[in-house]
Amino acid sequence: MRGLDTLWINTGTLCNLACASCYIESSPKNDALVYIRHDEVLAYLDEIRDEGLPTREIAFTGGEPFMNPDIMPILESCLERGFSVLVLTNAMRPMRRHEEALLALHKDYRDRLTLRVSLDHYSKPVHEAERGTDSWDKAMAGLRWLSDNGFRIAIAGRHLASETDAEARAGFAALFDNEGLHINLDDPNEFVQFPEMDASADIAEITTECWDILSVDPASIMCATSRMVVKHKGAEKPTVAACTLLPYDPQFDMGQTLKEASQSVKLNHAHCARFCVLGGASCSG
Repeated sequence: MRGLDTLWINTGTLCNLACASCYIESSPKNDALVYIRHDEVLAYLDEIRDEGLPTREIAFTGGEPFMNPDIMPILESCLERGFSVLVLTNAMRPMRRHEEALLALHKDYRDRLTLRVSLDHYSKPVHEAERGTDSWDKAMAGLRWLSDNGFRIAIAGRHLASETDAEARAGFAALFDNEGLHINLDDPNEFVQFPEMDASADIAEITTECWDILSVDPASIMCATSRMVVKHKGAEKPTVAACTLLPYDPQFDMGQTLKEASQSVKLNHAHCARFCVLGGASCSG
């Protein structure tokens, strides 16, 4: 840990969609991670203040964050305390239920609130192959609503193995131009492409020697500057996981407090190589 820049909060694994390759297995039925409450989030914001942590951003993932009944007061509390807030959403019906409240937050906090919308591809057929029938038009409608109302938006896509980076970026650029969306594809705060997460594929192990072999700075890896709060079903209190990708593996459960969770992380999970070290990705901007 080089300093907690981003605190991720998992709002719960329930989602309005059941995507084909969701790394966290979110669905309308999976509540393995239950809804975190407003008061539980406030306790971590208090710890950031009391410990003098250098946290700049509070980010929310799920499931679908807008299904959590406490999501709007949670977002408002984070913004009130001066944090930048990032919300990962599919921009569908759960988000649209909160239009009035979101407009009020946008009026008060402007660009300190970012909505990152997941588009698995720049084409409807590939997106819906992952997310299901009728998901494309609803996501695009939500994205247009955000854009039309001046929200700060970002896009999260997937980098398919069958496409080059240049081909994917050209496809997304054409989509954004056609939809009138002003997204800078060269800014990782506005556009990210995540590697495909095939858990069945073999992957090289990461050792300390890899930093020199790959010319990768360990400070650039997600767990050097972020942690994620989760609440497991049946647990009395939330706990802190090493990162957004590993909420279920007990070896990456780092205790109940941010202070406990500041310890080092061993990159011995396949996702560490696939997503971060070899994939070069980060959930934060």
